[in-house]
Amino acid sequence: MAVPMDGVTPYCRAFMPARAPLPMVKQDYRSPAPHRHKMARQKDTDDLWRVAAFAPALILSAVFSIGIARWMFQGGATALEVTVVALVALTFVWVSLSVSTVAIGLLRRAIQTNVAQRHGHVIPQSIAVVMPVFNEDPAAVFGNAAAMLDDLNRGPQRDRFTLFILSDSNDPTVTELEDHAFEILRQRAPANIAVHYRRRGQNTDKKVGNLTDWIENWGAGYDAFIILDADSLMSGAAMRELASALANDPDAGLVQSIPKLIGAETLFGRMQQFSNAVYGWLLAEGLSTWSQRESNYWGHNAIVRTRAFASSAHLPRLRSWRGREKLVLSHDFVEAAMLRRSGWSVRFLPQSGGSYEETPQTLIDYALRDRRWCQGNLQHLRLLGAQGFHPLSRFHMLQGAVAFLLSPAWLALILIWAWLGTQSEAAVVYFSATNPLYPVWPTLGSVDGTAFLAIIFTMLLLPKAAGAVALAMHDRTRRDYGGWASFAMTTGFEIICAILFAPILMVQQSIAVGRALLGHSSTWIPQNRVVKGHTWSELLRFHWIETLLGIVAVLGIGLGAISPWLLPIAVSLVFAVPLSKLSALPLGRALPLPFRLETPQSLREPRILRQARSERAQMLRRLKDAPQRPLAIAAE
Repeated sequence: MAVPMDGVTPYCRAFMPARAPLPMVKQDYRSPAPHRHKMARQKDTDDLWRVAAFAPALILSAVFSIGIARWMFQGGATALEVTVVALVALTFVWVSLSVSTVAIGLLRRAIQTNVAQRHGHVIPQSIAVVMPVFNEDPAAVFGNAAAMLDDLNRGPQRDRFTLFILSDSNDPTVTELEDHAFEILRQRAPANIAVHYRRRGQNTDKKVGNLTDWIENWGAGYDAFIILDADSLMSGAAMRELASALANDPDAGLVQSIPKLIGAETLFGRMQQFSNAVYGWLLAEGLSTWSQRESNYWGHNAIVRTRAFASSAHLPRLRSWRGREKLVLSHDFVEAAMLRRSGWSVRFLPQSGGSYEETPQTLIDYALRDRRWCQGNLQHLRLLGAQGFHPLSRFHMLQGAVAFLLSPAWLALILIWAWLGTQSEAAVVYFSATNPLYPVWPTLGSVDGTAFLAIIFTMLLLPKAAGAVALAMHDRTRRDYGGWASFAMTTGFEIICAILFAPILMVQQSIAVGRALLGHSSTWIPQNRVVKGHTWSELLRFHWIETLLGIVAVLGIGLGAISPWLLPIAVSLVFAVPLSKLSALPLGRALPLPFRLETPQSLREPRILRQARSERAQMLRRLKDAPQRPLAIAAE
């Protein structure tokens, strides 16, 4: 039954407040923002943090690239060797930046002990908590919502919060369950927090269109909105902290929390979860330090100033090479750039707690998500020249694209370098034809090459090691893990697993880049959030390219056509199928602690996580018992 709402496009189902329209101002990438907020001047000392992040990375990359060029160009430079040096320079600068980002994160934590100090605000705000969903599990979505509402109701009631579940679901089974779940949620929600739900008839413009519809019809009634994904979970304290951060900074258009990963039960999911919790926090601290007011937006677990967003972040479509207009897929990066272009700051809140999201459970699920992200991130390359963007906004978009482009660059570098390594070994001559009585000893080129590789691997592992050591310095972390030794073994196990899966992910991301460049679109489907393995035939169909590359590499090594140092990578690719099968292995409590890849959050589970699990289970039971009947939900 379509529910009309004062002449606007009918909705399939709507239980909404009175309309409060807020127009989304049209924007143009070819001209500056039509309206610009006047932001307070930035501190001069803030620039020093950026110099501290970028200067060492650029200097170290230049020195490393010059050193490897001198080693490789002994006796002249071939086109292939020049290509290797160029690829090394391209890849190493990003590795160096991650190391310097972690370094300034450590420094920031050391010298600013009160960074996380919270300040209350005086003027109450009206804040919408917005959850766009599309064919997600209703028990999980509405169960998480119930837990967040209850937790939000426990603390100080300074601001007025309202929950909106904005559905674009079109699966009849899902929509029927959503209707029942909403009625259950509405009956048990705290009396002082209004709960609303509406379902559009069509998934026009995907998540961007879903949110735009809400802003244009109800946005004027709210000072800000907290945007959540279907798998997001935030404590009441975390939402209040975001609200205070926005209220206390009149220049802030968006404040992004740093979500921690939760809900992983498999080997691969626990790897991502452990890496995020143990290493990611320090990278986030450093990223916040050099990004400052030109930070980024990840599309969820953030608070947005409604009128700032409406006046500056309505995204124009991109025109494809064939003249067709296309929706911007990775819209969050671009929306952050548009806000900053209009004079609003975009900030990270790295030390806030209570912000969570789920992660893909298997390697295949992760790779499929990467294909969707890759297509959107590569679109950003076309927006680097947009009018009025701040240089750091352009850098964030470039960084998002390079995150995927680095995989084919690494793959090309490995293959070329492996072949060149064999050629240099075959070219060693111990006696000169002009003077056969005196030997010509080989140079230390191979030793230098090994040293260069050791430097690369060390730089790749440094951020992990720094984050793990810094976290292990806390007494509570050591106690949770049973001491230094247990924590060190858990870290070591994660690093070994990451090394095994890295070559497979490198090839998969290279495939994602190739598909995106060839114009193959990746249809969005709800993320698989449960433990669901794949059959051997499915695994082989998905990983046949890695398997074939691995077999060719092993044969090449055996025949002497490829350098033996490629063997660890080749073995990983040969065993891509069983490793992918292993990625879905559940890690139960029966395993020793280091092999369970537990995180501080799973060893000492926060209240909101326990509450959400309980609410999801209750919601699932009530939905199973719900009568199969249409619900009387109409527009208010």
